Amino acid sequence: MNYYSTRDKFLRMDSAEAVKMGLSRDGGLLTPETIPQIDRAFLGNLVSERYQTRAAKVMGLYLTDYTEEELLTFAENAYGPDKFDTEAVAPVRTLDENTHCLELWHGPTSAFKDMALQMLPQLLSAALRKTGEDKTVCILVATSGDTGKAAMEGFAGVPQTKIMVFYPKDGVSKVQEAQMVTQEGENVGVCAVAGNFDDAQAGVKRIFSDPAMRETLAGRGYFLSSANSINWGRILPQVVYYISAYCDLVRDGKLKMGDKVNFCVPTGNFGDILAAYYAKRMGLPVGKLICASNRNDVLTDFLRTGVYDRNRPFRTTMSPSMDILVSSNLERLLFDLSGENDAEVRGYMSALAESGKYEVSGQIKAALKEEFWGGFCDEAGTAAAIGEYYKKGYLIDTHTAVAASVMEQYRRETGDKTVTVFVSTASPYKFCNHVLTAIGETPAGDGVELLDQLCGVTGVTVPRRLAALKGRERRFNLTCEKPGMDGVVLDFLE
Repeated sequence: MNYYSTRDKFLRMDSAEAVKMGLSRDGGLLTPETIPQIDRAFLGNLVSERYQTRAAKVMGLYLTDYTEEELLTFAENAYGPDKFDTEAVAPVRTLDENTHCLELWHGPTSAFKDMALQMLPQLLSAALRKTGEDKTVCILVATSGDTGKAAMEGFAGVPQTKIMVFYPKDGVSKVQEAQMVTQEGENVGVCAVAGNFDDAQAGVKRIFSDPAMRETLAGRGYFLSSANSINWGRILPQVVYYISAYCDLVRDGKLKMGDKVNFCVPTGNFGDILAAYYAKRMGLPVGKLICASNRNDVLTDFLRTGVYDRNRPFRTTMSPSMDILVSSNLERLLFDLSGENDAEVRGYMSALAESGKYEVSGQIKAALKEEFWGGFCDEAGTAAAIGEYYKKGYLIDTHTAVAASVMEQYRRETGDKTVTVFVSTASPYKFCNHVLTAIGETPAGDGVELLDQLCGVTGVTVPRRLAALKGRERRFNLTCEKPGMDGVVLDFLE
């Protein structure tokens, strides 16, 4: 299967080249030419399979220049017991007959980014071999909290790679920061950016699209790629867990094959819910896709009005991985809903760059209304949801709480009784201070020391790798302004 840019359909390449490149040189996002279709027989064959086999089968539909044997080996490596703390990998927890939670935080960094970022390094390493690449890949990452650690964890020590992560200074939780700045590995680097996530992301995109920077790096034996969800190799492994969740519900008698299910997804950059959209486009029986935002509610407004407007206050919240006003992966959705009209997408992206705002066509507005429902949850609502679920015996983090709250909003406003899965994207131990406060406790500090307090109060086991953060030495202390990100990269690669 070939891939092309959302901004220029004449730029085409095979899947290995798309994974290697990460972001198209025209600034567009690389997208598959066709969406493979699955049917009940395909799903039926996966119901009794392990997660690793499901992953290989689904990804093989898109990665046609990788063998199924390769993909199965990659899946065994990515999702094995040395990486994930449950054999199910992405278990579905049943809360009542109509409500289930898809837990995506059982990997090495206790966040959903592990689901893709344990797979991407293997896809990329294979892509380097398949394309005969002799340069070292420099992976640039902008993170709102979880992607950075998960990417470093995945790429640490991987031959022919170096990875530099930029995160917003004072814009991630203390545990998230501790995870990043203590990361081991000779090929990793971390730098705080004075600003918010959008500033870090804009800086990374600017470096990618700078011909002079690419030429300088090529002269040093490097080329750029991305581990952010702008890379198709990040989105595809996420498609898998929606299909896997459906198979689990059928296997466990919670659904009959062919019954529809709604997914409620907390998202800022739109990648996680975009993966659910692709699963639906493939033929997975999905009803409504419920997009859950925090107070940075740009996606809620867009889904309701068709107007994307980033010109609004940026709010720092207790769900920092969603503190985003420029949702990069929305571009892939616009490309699909416009009938793959690259000129139309270029127009929207130009307007966003120039004025911070665009309005989509009537055709796209109608499709958005049909496929999605958008809602947001403020800080009080987030805390309330954590408290309510804790009383029911289920401890959730701040991002999961946003999804749980918006799911209930959707049900109240629509009366839809379809079985719904809300997505849990992080362990509550990544946001101890807010979780403790929400369940009526007073945090005794603001860093990793809160892990023991939350465990003592709730009796919920601390993920072993988070527990290991206590006493770890900080390796990275670098901070820069956004215009200085280029220099940080060049210094890192000296």
